[in-house]
Amino acid sequence: MTGMNIYDMRRYGLIAFLMVSLGLVALFLYVSNQLVNDLARQERDRMQLWADATQRLADLNQGDPEADAANIDFLFSIIERNRTIPVLLTDDAGNIILHRNFDLPEPIDTLSPWVTSPANEAFLQRKLERLQKGDNQIRIPLSDGTAQMLYFADSKLLYRLSYYPYVQLFVMLVFVMIVYFAVNSTRRAEQNKVWVGLSKETAHQLGTPISSLMAWMELLKGMDVDADIIREMNKDVNRLSTIASRFSKIGSKPSMEVENINDVVDRAASYMQTRISSRISLTTKLSMIPMPVNVSAPLFEWVMENLIKNAVDAMEGSGSITITSEKSGNQAIILVTDTGKGIPRKNQKTVFNPGFTTKKRGWGLGLALARRIIEQYHGGKIFVKRSEPGVGTTFEIQLPLDETTKA
Repeated sequence: MTGMNIYDMRRYGLIAFLMVSLGLVALFLYVSNQLVNDLARQERDRMQLWADATQRLADLNQGDPEADAANIDFLFSIIERNRTIPVLLTDDAGNIILHRNFDLPEPIDTLSPWVTSPANEAFLQRKLERLQKGDNQIRIPLSDGTAQMLYFADSKLLYRLSYYPYVQLFVMLVFVMIVYFAVNSTRRAEQNKVWVGLSKETAHQLGTPISSLMAWMELLKGMDVDADIIREMNKDVNRLSTIASRFSKIGSKPSMEVENINDVVDRAASYMQTRISSRISLTTKLSMIPMPVNVSAPLFEWVMENLIKNAVDAMEGSGSITITSEKSGNQAIILVTDTGKGIPRKNQKTVFNPGFTTKKRGWGLGLALARRIIEQYHGGKIFVKRSEPGVGTTFEIQLPLDETTKA
């Protein structure tokens, strides 16, 4: 299974988790809304019963009181049972006849409960105007040709339940985000452990053969071997030692020094110049303005080498690589441009993910380590600035200039 497939599986796994979570949220919201709607219908049914009782009571009061005494008691009991739903009853002219279950600003005088204070009257009038604009109203026709209007608001229980789906949605989303970030953090922690372990083990394994090669180099100096060959071989052996040192530093805080980033880029490019195909042109166009950056030179050179190697692989034998630098505000900008096969748009954000590779060989860690070095150790950014299939790719590195020395 290739690295790309591993990455895709992880990405699709997270997508599946989010889709299932959103599906559960939608299901809970649907159930909650159904409960709220059911309760609203029940309250309207109760208000219809209340309106019917009010109508019957008004008609009975116009008849024989003695004959209808039992019915009156029953109808009054229906009206009295409503202790939760706020109700306003008005006549044809819109005058309030009766109100129940409102939290009035002033307490009702128990000695004169039929007298409404100015504050309570203004409060009820505002409630009436608001209810008249809604659907919670029932017309009660009376036998004498007049009519009354019953207005009712949602009970406290229904009011609270109507907000419950939104609270539930918020809690579910927070839970999903916590799980998502927890899974991501765990995955990154595991990747970090793998990288650190792999790097240190690589440095350890390289140590013995490098020491042996250094000893052989000393022996070759005493033999009849061309000095230029020995000098070039010695560069490569020293380079291997530097690479082993780089791997051993992964997972620990590197030593940082202020250097002109142009000099660091030039050293990396000069080393790679003699180690790539003669059919590939490597050109540097570095700024003449010094750009002091707090940098770990060995690690940054590693980043540059990785970008150059990737560019060489992308060109498949021939082409050109151009490295430029410039100062932009308080940032040092380094651009690495090649004339290779380019990166499809869908992959331009995923090329830095561990395991992503388009090559038959390799683990897809080069650009992932490059991003780690630039972002975590140097506080900068690295990204694909532009890329076009068949034309080439430009990678951009942004590094903050040193505050103590920049102009």
